[in-house]
Amino acid sequence: MNVQTASRDELLAYIATLEAAVAALEARVRELEARGGEGAPRRMPGHKPEQRAAGAARPRKPRARGYGRCRSVPTEQVVHAVAQCPACGCALVGGSRQRSREVLELAPAPARVSEHVYLARRCPQCGRRCVPPPELAGVVVGRQRLGVGLVSLIATLRCVGRWPYGQIQRYLASVHGLRLSQGALVGAVRTVARQGAGAAAQIQEQVRASPVVHGDETGWRENGRNGDVWTFSTPTARLFVRGSRTGSVIDAALGGDFAGVLVSDFYAAYDHVPTPQRRCWAHLLRDVHALRQQHPDDVALATWATQLHRLYERGRAGATGPTPGPRAAQRRQWALRTRLQAELRARATLPPTEPPPVWRTLAGRLQRYEGELFTFVTEPGVPPDNNAAERSLRPLVTQRKISGGTRSSAGTTTLMVASTLFGTWLAQRRDPLPACRHLLALPQV
Repeated sequence: MNVQTASRDELLAYIATLEAAVAALEARVRELEARGGEGAPRRMPGHKPEQRAAGAARPRKPRARGYGRCRSVPTEQVVHAVAQCPACGCALVGGSRQRSREVLELAPAPARVSEHVYLARRCPQCGRRCVPPPELAGVVVGRQRLGVGLVSLIATLRCVGRWPYGQIQRYLASVHGLRLSQGALVGAVRTVARQGAGAAAQIQEQVRASPVVHGDETGWRENGRNGDVWTFSTPTARLFVRGSRTGSVIDAALGGDFAGVLVSDFYAAYDHVPTPQRRCWAHLLRDVHALRQQHPDDVALATWATQLHRLYERGRAGATGPTPGPRAAQRRQWALRTRLQAELRARATLPPTEPPPVWRTLAGRLQRYEGELFTFVTEPGVPPDNNAAERSLRPLVTQRKISGGTRSSAGTTTLMVASTLFGTWLAQRRDPLPACRHLLALPQV
């Protein structure tokens, strides 16, 4: 339209059209803002997000202990004082404390090398040649030359810090002036595993006697062959074993006398365990969420998922605490568990539609494990998830992604025993370095 030659009525109509377009665009902007930006055009690459509106501060999660700055006990004191008056040059003595300043520093500590010399002495009366015994208990393990403190440090850096052997070599050389081969470092970790074999067996017995055990598994290759690392965890113990993907590993680890509750995911290898079981709700709800993301427009799926999540929340609200309650409360919890399982059975029943609903696979899982999903409602100390096993297995998953596995059965055995020891010490909130040193200082068998 040519605005130079258009009439007044044509210009007014054109202005009205522009105003209507502007009003429609403003309404669209308000709609996108109300939806939280969903469907809004993307920003330029590298554009910083808008600052969050000021509001009430979120409550901070309470920490187990305070991490504020606190003064340490000084190991030395350096006094700073002016010897002469800067104005007249008079000598100054005495003085009062004005202020102090704390400085923390680490000095390179060279390794201490002790040479134990054994003298042979001959008795002048009977002529017997006398040589003292080694008497190095608590100093070294066996006939090796690495002390228990150094062996404990190497094993802690390797198993807890997950340092590569090359990094441990560089640290010992630069900080302590100590040069060791990688074979010596491997031998140090193997010494800890060999000395701690008895302690690992006691940890296994502790796991077998526990009323609740969490189980999980992950892939682990040994010399190029596939297999799995299994973990069986309690609040104060961690057991790691390596084997096949079959249920025979579970039987060997827990033994035939295990009578506790086994918490696991939906892996079929756990199905044959005769004791009470509890399947992980976190795995189930995660799969439901992934299915909803695949079918965002399925209203029936959204309704089914919401009902399933409400069942889970009702179970959590009425779950037994860490210890059994009164008899009346126990009866109420058993009645709640019965009602929840009946409603879960109804959720697992597929409607007679063609095609069948998209959640038919998850419904089959509910039908198969309906009696093992609400065990936490009536069993004391049983959580609804399997986070304990997954968290205990996370360090080995990280190590597997870095190294790809182990090269021999001896290396796998060393890793499993060392992971059991250090994982248990960390679960018990013990400092692993002095705990390992105490283990190596015990009488050798």
